[in-house]
Amino acid sequence: MSNFHNSFILLLSTLLLIFPVLCLGSKSGKFDLGALEQKFRQQEKVADRFIKKNPNLVRGWSSRGDMRLFLGNFEGARMDYEKMIEINPALEVSHWRLGIAYFYLEEYEKAARQFQIYHNYDAVDRENGIWRFMSQFKSKGLKTAREGLLKYEKDDRPPYPLLYEMFAGRLLPDEVFTKIDEVNYPEDYRVRVLFHATLYVGIYLELVENNQRIAKDLLKKAFENKYGQSTGTYMWQVARLHYFQMLQETNSVTSGKEPNKK
Repeated sequence: MSNFHNSFILLLSTLLLIFPVLCLGSKSGKFDLGALEQKFRQQEKVADRFIKKNPNLVRGWSSRGDMRLFLGNFEGARMDYEKMIEINPALEVSHWRLGIAYFYLEEYEKAARQFQIYHNYDAVDRENGIWRFMSQFKSKGLKTAREGLLKYEKDDRPPYPLLYEMFAGRLLPDEVFTKIDEVNYPEDYRVRVLFHATLYVGIYLELVENNQRIAKDLLKKAFENKYGQSTGTYMWQVARLHYFQMLQETNSVTSGKEPNKK
């Protein structure tokens, strides 16, 4: 998220301190999920050692929480993120990552509250407002989620003004992509804009319109997006987890088995 970019100062300093930059691709050009997971497990162990030596420093808990979330261990991530706030209560208002952990743990009211208080920290970032909508949709339905949409007065980075209009019910999902195509973005930036668009239009179709087929196709595009895979940003990791969670649930329904939940 954007001031998801400012609070990212802590996140980035943690990553640089605890482990080297990840090389996400492979020499063949095919994305290696197994290697990515192995790196996250290695860095989780590095963070474990750092925490044992420095239990009162937020950085270790922050890094291990991220590694746990990237591995799909949402409960472990929640515990580490909450420990950060226990050490430094001032972090609570900016801790959007804890809201994401709550969301995937299906603790939707806690998630909605976390995104609500983040709005006091950053009243520009519509991505945060989208997560609050998603949390309220899950706990209280579409009407309450739309009525409770956070208000923004200042502009935001593309494509979030368009996405916010879609979540508000004032723009159709297809129109988001039409309007993106109307802008002459530099190619690299267009790929970045499309990452965010495919992720959130996909989630919107999954949640609000129950169009699982197109939602899955769009989330696959978000996972395969060149910007996402080359940078490995936090939100790309979330897109990856969300996509494969959706695949697992789809396969479980098809096979008649109960989906596994972490």
